Amino acid sequence: MPDIFLAPEVAQALREGRPVVALESALITHGLPRPLNRDVAREMEETVREEGAVPATIAVLEGRPWVGLSREQMERLAAEPSPVKISLQNLPAVVARGATGGTTVAATMHLAHRAGLRVFATGGIGGVHRGHPEDVSADLPALASIPMVVVCAGAKAILDLPRTLETLETWGVPVVGYGTDTLPAFTSPTSGLPLPLRADSPEEVAAMARARDDLGLRAALLVTVPVPEEDGIPWEEVESEIAAIVAEAEREGIRGPALTPYLLARLAHQTDGRSLRANRALLVQNARVAARIARSIESSSPHPRPFTSPPAPLLTQGSGEGRG
Repeated sequence: MPDIFLAPEVAQALREGRPVVALESALITHGLPRPLNRDVAREMEETVREEGAVPATIAVLEGRPWVGLSREQMERLAAEPSPVKISLQNLPAVVARGATGGTTVAATMHLAHRAGLRVFATGGIGGVHRGHPEDVSADLPALASIPMVVVCAGAKAILDLPRTLETLETWGVPVVGYGTDTLPAFTSPTSGLPLPLRADSPEEVAAMARARDDLGLRAALLVTVPVPEEDGIPWEEVESEIAAIVAEAEREGIRGPALTPYLLARLAHQTDGRSLRANRALLVQNARVAARIARSIESSSPHPRPFTSPPAPLLTQGSGEGRG
């Protein structure tokens, strides 16, 4: 069974029952251009620390799954010339082949849960692609089967948001608006789609998570946070840009794993970089909200999750072969 390597700070925080927030690394390897990728990853970690929690950026380095990266490791990952985009489908191959890459929402959730983390902050989740309802991100089944608290800004706006929301409902994933009654649309504060659940404080989210665990439910609690109003792009404006970009991708025959990076890059170009600024703002805000939720969960009585699978061997960074 492959080892999961823990950064010493993360291992100590878990032993002591202190709040830890998982952070994905696909935003470093595939989500943002250089050097913004490294700068935003650092800013998210700093924000988690400011809120009294420990950040744990997750990635696979030379075939080793890491929960928590050192500054040097993050620098290496941000500069990696040909990193792999790692989801659950290719995670075993990446580990077996000794490759390096950034973990998506699904892979990050899996590794974080195996290490005992409860809360995860990301940007926008994957979902159902526009015009291709058969093309469903692995993020959605992961959300339906891994009982974490996932803080995001909704699904990426380039996706089919109504179908994505419907699929989450079908698979029993509670979608909670954090201070909002409508689904955020990634770089837009709202998509206009109503949500059935709302929470206005970290304590409310923590209570929902505890109830979920008591009931033996395995789905994640998906907490959707609107991008700050001053940084967001109105949905009506971004929607028209997205429709044109999706049509462009269809003409070019761009599909599969290449589609999302292409659409996001084109959206950044079409909005003169405003979507990148919004992306940075929402990532940092989500890290802040996640840290507050993690702190609230840990400040209440420690609450073990039922039905967790046996953990993989966990090694701290200082334990011999875990170095590097």
